[in-house]
Amino acid sequence: MLIGLALIVCFFTVPPAGGRLAALGEVRAAATWLLYAGLALQILVIEVVPGGAGSWHTSAHLASYGLVGAFAFANRGVPFVWLVALGGALNLVAIAANGGVMPADPDAIAAAGLQHAAGEFANSAAVEGARLQFLGDVMSIPAGWPAANVFSIGDVLLVAGVFLGLHTICGSRFAWRRLAVPRRHAARAASGG
Repeated sequence: MLIGLALIVCFFTVPPAGGRLAALGEVRAAATWLLYAGLALQILVIEVVPGGAGSWHTSAHLASYGLVGAFAFANRGVPFVWLVALGGALNLVAIAANGGVMPADPDAIAAAGLQHAAGEFANSAAVEGARLQFLGDVMSIPAGWPAANVFSIGDVLLVAGVFLGLHTICGSRFAWRRLAVPRRHAARAASGG
């Protein structure tokens, strides 16, 4: 929910910065089914049936990242998709290193006022002997604030990529074309190949 709210805020920052939201309609995304399938799989595992078989949930959670990563690769020419993909990749590395669960810092969980129901799949939880903890959900929005939750550096990069991508595509004052697309891909697109 926290990332979704952050993405909505990113969207609404475009018009005040002089951007044209209609420009989003000109972007032609490739293989959108990969994105929809990956997001649907995450929603299924995390929200719809969180109390299922552990190995199935772990596999589905990891597969959802693979689907979204394939979508990002297919759309690597879209401004700042590379930064969104980097954020997702950091999250995937942390999740894969910890058996399909994003390792969350117990202090961050407590600060956010979160509780996990026993027997349910947790996409983010305190993990005993967590590997790559620094890539996990180590930051928090405190309890009592809107959207109190924990988040990772990967989440921050993902939201930053969406913010910069939206503003670059829409031509706002925050557009940053210099790093929008990897050089090799930008050169290929400019040459028509």
